[in-house]
Amino acid sequence: MAFGMYAASVPVYQRQLTAISKVLDKASAWATARKVDEAVIVGTRMIPDMLPFSRQVQIACRFAEESTARLAGAEIPKAPENAEKNLTELRARIAAVLSYIGGFKAEQIDGSEDKETTITVGGNPLTLKRGQYLEHFAMPNFYFHSTTTYAILRQSGVEIGKRDFIGGL
Repeated sequence: MAFGMYAASVPVYQRQLTAISKVLDKASAWATARKVDEAVIVGTRMIPDMLPFSRQVQIACRFAEESTARLAGAEIPKAPENAEKNLTELRARIAAVLSYIGGFKAEQIDGSEDKETTITVGGNPLTLKRGQYLEHFAMPNFYFHSTTTYAILRQSGVEIGKRDFIGGL
């Protein structure tokens, strides 16, 4: 079995977003047990100049849905940015993204690695082969924001570990 662009993207996004959703369940239970308002978690930042927790989850979701669409050559969906205000809404956002990317098939994505896609970085257009885009832009950004999501919760005291981050294998 060949390892194609689909296998390198959609199942990875699905596993990691499912893991984030489960971590959000633990964060919600943690907040309830300690009488911490979920708004505190949603607004928490690792340091003042980093985006808050809610944006980390939203951006991870955005990379999963946008890059899947780009790899398939599909129209990029419009997503409300910074709309979710609590953990329940963030879980719903993850569920919507999982549903969206779950609608793609391997044959829509595999073989697209040499096709070009243009993204805007810092206000400037950047054209990359889709394979380069996935490997050097989409995945690193997706994992950065997924990791930061986990790190903020861990720093806040939510009892999660490496297995929670990795999710089901």
